[in-house]
Amino acid sequence: MTVDVTRYRGVPVLTVRGELDSTTIMPVRTGLFDQLDRGHRGLVVDLSGVTFMGSTGLQALVDAIAHSRRSGKVLAVTARHRAVLLPMRLTGLDRAVAVRATVHEAAVAVLSS
Repeated sequence: MTVDVTRYRGVPVLTVRGELDSTTIMPVRTGLFDQLDRGHRGLVVDLSGVTFMGSTGLQALVDAIAHSRRSGKVLAVTARHRAVLLPMRLTGLDRAVAVRATVHEAAVAVLSS
């Protein structure tokens, strides 16, 4: 699993690749909260390279959504694969955060909010 931070049109993008479970969650949680605590308007979480997302991955998203709302930030997720989209749909997370197919679309969601 890898976690990288880049920028797209000025919006930070936390890109996660690989399996997201209890053994790999700490760098993701650290990256999420570190970026949300910076002076940016919001954050794109690019999960398009995630091949598995367990309950700890979902909980990290729930915590990041709550943190972003408390701090007045906008959070958007990029996801295209069933490994991420299905758990988000089943838990209702896809209704709690903007989920887009591309980083471009997710960045637009952050910038337009």
